[in-house]
Amino acid sequence: MGLFDRIRRVVSANLNDLVNKAEDPEKMLEQAILEMQEDLVQLRQGVAQAIAAQKRTDKQYTDAQNEINKWQRNAQLALQKGDENLARQALERKKTYTDTSGALKASLDQQSTQVETLKRNLIQLESKISEAKTKKEMLKARITTAKAQEQLQGMVRGMNTSSAMAAFERMEEKVLMQEARAQSAGELAGADLESQFARLEGSSDVDDELAALKAQMLPPATPQSQPQLPPQQQTAAPKSNEVVDAELDSLRKQLDQM
Repeated sequence: MGLFDRIRRVVSANLNDLVNKAEDPEKMLEQAILEMQEDLVQLRQGVAQAIAAQKRTDKQYTDAQNEINKWQRNAQLALQKGDENLARQALERKKTYTDTSGALKASLDQQSTQVETLKRNLIQLESKISEAKTKKEMLKARITTAKAQEQLQGMVRGMNTSSAMAAFERMEEKVLMQEARAQSAGELAGADLESQFARLEGSSDVDDELAALKAQMLPPATPQSQPQLPPQQQTAAPKSNEVVDAELDSLRKQLDQM
């Protein structure tokens, strides 16, 4: 490869890179639409000129047909009057207009085909422009979304997520420690309550045993020392003893069930 070819390739590559970097999708889309609209204006002008030329040719063809008919009548009139020479001149003039009419008819047919082609191209270009405008709006929306995503990614990359997560972990550890302390305090309070009830149960047993011991140490009661009760009181005593005995039985049953 020659030196100049290498230089040309390097220059072309750099120019292409600069052009690619300079291309803004939104601006390029707007420019493409403008160029298509300019082409549409020129095509409309071309269609209008072709239609105008077709109309002129059609008028010329109609005029030539009228002249042909007129000279045909003149030739017939000359023959009717017996002037054959004049009739011949009329037919020669008719032939001239007939040749002109034939050329005009060929041109008119060609112009009609051209106008129809231009009209179809005009319709296609209008449809393409409408489609391009729709695509432009869709692409602009996609470009806006892509730019927003790029900005969001930049913001995410710029955030110090590691320190934020470390702060969350520290706060979570503190919460766990506080919950553990609260649970420990609750367990200690429950143990304290159970020990208090245990002491109450123990003291109750000791008191019962102390009362039984006191009862054993008391001297037995003599019948002579008991005072004589009135008859009514003597009859009521057994009833009170029965009530006491019933209450004692009830207490015993409750203690047995505990």
